[in-house]
Parts: sequence; structure tokens; C-alpha cells
Amino acid sequence: MWSNTRMVVLTAICAALYAGLMLPFKIAPIVPGFTEIRPGIAIPLTCSFLFGPAAAWGAAIGNVIGDIWGGMIGPGSFFGFFGNFLMGLIPYKFWRILTGKTEIEIKNARSVLVFILTCITASSACAVIIGWGLDILKLVPLRILANVVAINNSIFSALLGLPLSLALYKRVKQWGLIYSDVMKQKDSVSCAKGFGVILMILASAGGIISVNLGIGNPEFTAFAVLTIIASFFI
Repeated sequence: MWSNTRMVVLTAICAALYAGLMLPFKIAPIVPGFTEIRPGIAIPLTCSFLFGPAAAWGAAIGNVIGDIWGGMIGPGSFFGFFGNFLMGLIPYKFWRILTGKTEIEIKNARSVLVFILTCITASSACAVIIGWGLDILKLVPLRILANVVAINNSIFSALLGLPLSLALYKRVKQWGLIYSDVMKQKDSVSCAKGFGVILMILASAGGIISVNLGIGNPEFTAFAVLTIIASFFI
């Protein structure tokens, strides 16, 4: 991706959009100093379907920029970088593997379920990494932050991400800026990628479920590590 000038520019655009849409909502914190109401999370999801890996890097960088501008930069931003990277990485990967297409379209109940599964998995993976990291740093209790991030991201990415993606895809396609067209290649679907999808779903969902069942931090750490490993397969 980094050898393609247009993908680098798209990364910068994704980062700027994400950071810019986060800032107005810094005045509406859910966990003061760490996270807030975040409708801007629809940007990583939408950009993921459009720009692929540029959205992953854009979301990660944009989150750090938002933390800096919002006065929230700190050790937790390290985990925020990787959590938001997954928020931009998982959607286009999952959609390509589960539907066999790069185009985002909702034609039947199956495509709706795939979209919802994508939103929840990406949001939960982001929550697992961030919740785990800030709990290690003793900044925010694991159960509070993991649930807040997972619910916040799932709601806004599903409600706002779907109409945005559907509205923008064909126009961006006409401009020749869809990631598969820009990089002149398509992701291959393989058994390894299928394994990665299953592992990511189990790790992200298992992490959120475990924290709500009161399972200890060592077990949650295992789910976080599995989430990271799964990202290399999808």
C-alpha cells in the first residue's frame, strides 16, 4: 500500500476526516479523558469498504491526532492506535471473504447479517485491544471501557456506516478510487483467511462475553492476543 501514492493520500484523507469528526464530540465524554460519544466511528467503517488498508492506517493515525487535539494523548493512545487500526482493517477484509465481493451492497437478509456481523466484530476487536491495554496501565477498569467501546462503536458504525457506504460506493467507484482498483489487485479467499475470520469472531466476541461474566484478566489477555493473531490471517 505504501508504494502507491494514491493510497497514501487516501490514508491522509481518512485520518483527517476521522480526527475532524471526533473533535466536536470531545465535549460529550462517556469515560472522561478516554472516550466519548463517537458517531465519527462510521468513518473507519465506510472508508474500509472504499479504501481498504488506507482506512486501517487512517483510523489509527486519525485517532492519535484526535487524542492530541482533544488533550487526551497519553499511554492509552498506543492501544488506541492498534484498536482503531482493526476498526478500519476488519470491515473490508470480512466483507471480501464472506461475500466474495469488494462491492458493498445490501440485496438480501444474508448481506444484512454479514454487515451487522462485520460491525460487531470490528467494534468488539477494537474494544478488546483498548480495554485490555488501559486495564494493564491501570487507567480504566476493563469491564467499563470494553463495554463502552464495543457498544458505542457497534451502534454508530451500523446506523451511520451502512447508509454512508451505500451512498458513496458507486461514486467513488466511478472516480477509480476503490482500493482494489487503485492497487490493481484483489484479496484472495483461502482457507487461512476463513480460519482468520472464525478466530477473529471467537476472540473478539469471547473477550466481550468473558469480561461481562467476570472472568479474570489473564483469560481476557488470551482473547486480546488471539485477536491480534487473527488480524494476520484475515
